[in-house]
Amino acid sequence: MSNRELVVLGTSSAVPTRHRNHNGHLLRWDGYGLLFDPGEGTQRQMIHAGVGVHDVGWICLTHFHGDHCLGVPGIVQRMSRDGVTEADAAFPASGERYWERLRHATVFHDVVRIREHPLSGPVAELDTGGAPFALTARRLDHPVEAYGYRLTEPDGVTMLPDELAARGVRGPDIGRLQRDGRVTAPDGRTVTLAECGVRRPGQKMAFVMDTRLCDPVFELADGTDLLVIESTYLDEDAGLARDHGHLTAGQAGRVASEGGVARLVLTHFSERYRAEDEERFAAQAAAVFGGDVVVARDLCRVPVPPRRALPAR
Repeated sequence: MSNRELVVLGTSSAVPTRHRNHNGHLLRWDGYGLLFDPGEGTQRQMIHAGVGVHDVGWICLTHFHGDHCLGVPGIVQRMSRDGVTEADAAFPASGERYWERLRHATVFHDVVRIREHPLSGPVAELDTGGAPFALTARRLDHPVEAYGYRLTEPDGVTMLPDELAARGVRGPDIGRLQRDGRVTAPDGRTVTLAECGVRRPGQKMAFVMDTRLCDPVFELADGTDLLVIESTYLDEDAGLARDHGHLTAGQAGRVASEGGVARLVLTHFSERYRAEDEERFAAQAAAVFGGDVVVARDLCRVPVPPRRALPAR
């Protein structure tokens, strides 16, 4: 199983259907789990998907419309029941009263300590503690205050075994070279990290839900390996999308194309469309985006693409 993958728990928008649960997406990232917008029924969908609350370290809400947050009470209470003692939660600060209602919706034996990260302003940088990634939120254009999220892994270095061997660097000295940037070789020479490694670009992921097209959408998506984005409507219903603060499949494709995205995941579909319309979402996005397009289905898993290759040295 991939260490970096998206587990799709639900793909419907405001109203669930027979085939699509309310919105819900779990990003698994090297042992960390970020649960985005758990709608109603998310707890049960997690059981079907073979994941549990121990896989969730963060709950990230884009906004407080019900299809994006009504699953919070079940998730939080399940955390306490299953012995999860710590988690983080990010949400728009303007909806803090809704968070409190969801967080304490019923009586239960509450043992989980949730570190809260209320979001305010056009851009918010979240404190991820010791996690090996940064998490940024940007305000979107929706009838209620909403944010999109961007996860960024720092650049690293891929060591070159032949270059290390040629300079006699081995064993613990390799770790010191990576940590300090230089090390003294057995022959007394100073060996630098640049001589024995090449830059490894960090991977990036963005999660963009309910919004009209706006600059922050493109900023969140820019250069991402995986873009998970709403495509509530088909292009012929662009007027409805605009009126209700949503995107079409073609608009999602445009965002991916202009951002140089590697893999585009379309989700959050209006209940007005039928199963046979699925191919039309893919086609409208692909008409403007030449990369990989995935039309998400409930309980599917979407791996984060492999790292992009760097030019030869």
